[in-house]
Amino acid sequence: MFTIFFLKNNLNITYMRRKILTILTILSLFFSKAQQLNFLVVDNGNGVKLGYSPLSGVKILTIDGLKFKDLNKNGKLDKYEDWRLSIDERAKDLAQKMSLEQIAGLMLYSIHQAIPSNDSGFGSGKYNGKPFSLSGEQPWVLSDEQRTFLKKDNLRHVLITSVKSPEIAARWNNQMQAFVEGIGLGIPGNTSSDPRHSALATGNTKAEFNAGAGGDISIWPDGLGLAATFDPSVVRKFGNIAAQEYRALGITTALSPQIDLGTEPRWYRIYMTFGESPELSADMARAYIDGFQTSFGKDEIIDGWGYKSVNAMVKHWPSGGPEEGGRDGHWAFGKFAVYPGNNFETHLRPFVEGAFKLDGKTSQASAVMPYYTISYNQSKDGSNYANGFNKYIITDLLREKFGYDGVLCTDWLITANEGKTPDEFKGKPWGVENKTISQRHYIALMAGMDQFGGNNDIEPVLEAYKMGLKEHGKSFMRKRFEQSAVRLLKNIFRLGLFENPYLDVTESTKLVGNPEFMKAGYEAQIKSIVLLKNKANILPIKSRKTVFIPKNYYPSTKDWWGDWSTSSLDYPINLELVKKYYNVTEDPKKADFSIVFVSSPYSNNDGGGYDGNDRKNGGNGYVPISLQYNSYTATHARDHSLAAGDPVIDPSIKDRSYKGKTVNVSNAMDLQTILTTKNQMEDKPVIVVANISRPMVFNEFENRVEGIIARFGVGEQAVMDIISGKYEPSGLLPLQMPANMFTVENQKEDVPFDMECHQDTEGNVYNFGYGLNWKGVIKDERTAKYGIKK
Repeated sequence: MFTIFFLKNNLNITYMRRKILTILTILSLFFSKAQQLNFLVVDNGNGVKLGYSPLSGVKILTIDGLKFKDLNKNGKLDKYEDWRLSIDERAKDLAQKMSLEQIAGLMLYSIHQAIPSNDSGFGSGKYNGKPFSLSGEQPWVLSDEQRTFLKKDNLRHVLITSVKSPEIAARWNNQMQAFVEGIGLGIPGNTSSDPRHSALATGNTKAEFNAGAGGDISIWPDGLGLAATFDPSVVRKFGNIAAQEYRALGITTALSPQIDLGTEPRWYRIYMTFGESPELSADMARAYIDGFQTSFGKDEIIDGWGYKSVNAMVKHWPSGGPEEGGRDGHWAFGKFAVYPGNNFETHLRPFVEGAFKLDGKTSQASAVMPYYTISYNQSKDGSNYANGFNKYIITDLLREKFGYDGVLCTDWLITANEGKTPDEFKGKPWGVENKTISQRHYIALMAGMDQFGGNNDIEPVLEAYKMGLKEHGKSFMRKRFEQSAVRLLKNIFRLGLFENPYLDVTESTKLVGNPEFMKAGYEAQIKSIVLLKNKANILPIKSRKTVFIPKNYYPSTKDWWGDWSTSSLDYPINLELVKKYYNVTEDPKKADFSIVFVSSPYSNNDGGGYDGNDRKNGGNGYVPISLQYNSYTATHARDHSLAAGDPVIDPSIKDRSYKGKTVNVSNAMDLQTILTTKNQMEDKPVIVVANISRPMVFNEFENRVEGIIARFGVGEQAVMDIISGKYEPSGLLPLQMPANMFTVENQKEDVPFDMECHQDTEGNVYNFGYGLNWKGVIKDERTAKYGIKK
């Protein structure tokens, strides 16, 4: 082509060579870029851009001067390929075209995927049969397991955990989307994540629901921290920023927010909630979801949905907050949620008044996840199936009474088999323990569920379909499957993924964790910090004084998968950071004041409340969960548990009472560090910074120290900026802080604001809505609206 052009125009050879080289260089860069991104973009000129992989076999159709993707490669424009049509019409057309196997695959939600896959254990995978470290592959390449479940099992919903960088996440997204675009009907992948913006600086080991670490991203407070701002506008801003970062990482569904009402102070997962106030929780839920789901301007496709939207899968219906004794439903020992205060309806309020009544145009959360727990004795039909299997909870209440027609996804592994003992982390089929895996899928499907979390395997879904054929016939079951398919497909269509699921790697790298987003997250961290005690106005300490910071002992703890950490003795904060504010000494005698960093009391096992050794020694295995550092004996616990039953693994246990039993928390040394430091400092002030993951008993040390600061999973720099007076504290307690363990044992798991709260030496009560600024107790429009409970 270039030679013909040259002969015809008889131009200077040297000049033309330079032009040709320039053109070839541009073309080379273009194709290099296309190869790098693995996709091409066609612009319709009206805001609708089509992204497709040149390797997928997809062609572009031109109709009436407009461009469309021929996803099923049949040479004609099908309704589901026509972006001019309504989302409902497109979803119904596609659902009708899907085979049974394709719909069954759409109902799957993958087990946790690390990018790249770990060599072993949680999130592991192989690359050409080898672990990643030995494979020689790039970290964004699809693993063997991912290729299998995407192609063989028709899975399109992928849950990712750790990623090494935004670049790798974006490249993996493009690889995955190109792969599925070339399969079958060209349905894009819908990638999801558990919360990934918190510093997670708690004393607890990481769990499967907060394993989204890795990669640069803006850092915000966790759920309780956001709640402590008492400001829904902060949460809405978080949602908007987090959604932009998620989309840049290829994440299109957030497995959040967690809006369980935090009425049980011993519950491990309370730190991810918005606290115990139904009003505050509803407002925060609404703001969070509006922020995540709403696109604006050119990014909007329709009804607030668009290219910057992220589906919010709100959890956990109808609330996992009232766990009996504070035990968590991830294990058989925590399978029951109880309602001794007959307060079931209150726990629905964050959903029906918040998540399902948004201020934004998207109207309601696009998906809902029920919790593992059995909402004990709440079903009108008398069944005590866990929520994901419970027709009354799902269909009668959620679908019919409250009119919710979005996606319902089970929590992870509820259809899998449980472990051999109540404390083994395996499947969670509570209430249907004696059913087969396929039967559990069928029960959940008939209860009204659309999707199965933590299942990569299509076979149990197909078996469930066969069970339905026998009971209801082919027409009924096809309609039932298409009903779920339409719901699931709408959440993909709404985000523009059928038009362009691909990411510009360079733009993703620039956007995620950019300075503006980091600044907004840091400001929220500041706003979440609660000043509890400030004796004699010791704070702020603005002058450059000398500070002593003791080392902390970090005990060896066991994570969910049975792996033990290594104990250590280390500083709880980078001393180089502290030196930017104060002089630092290792000698308490030379210090003007001390800062002691601790975590609220936590158990060796994250969930807590069960001890296998107690069971082996003839006990029932159930033990107290303590919120104090000192050894605790449950002398005032219930004589008998409200619920019990392990029909498969431990049927002999009819009572889960732990009355009279004694436990010790893992981080008991935190108390000794506080008291020893005070002895060393004598009459000089000691400031305690408590990282709170659940309510704690302050009466063990409060009267010995001059200042107490509560943080909820935020970084140390924010704390130092408060102590030094750069910022004034404005956070308020989103939970009551108990006066003692007696009041903890006597409160009712389902009732908010029913504990006696700690009163300090200054006469202040650590109640919901309490907090100090430099002038004293905060009383403003926030406390007037949400109220300090009496």
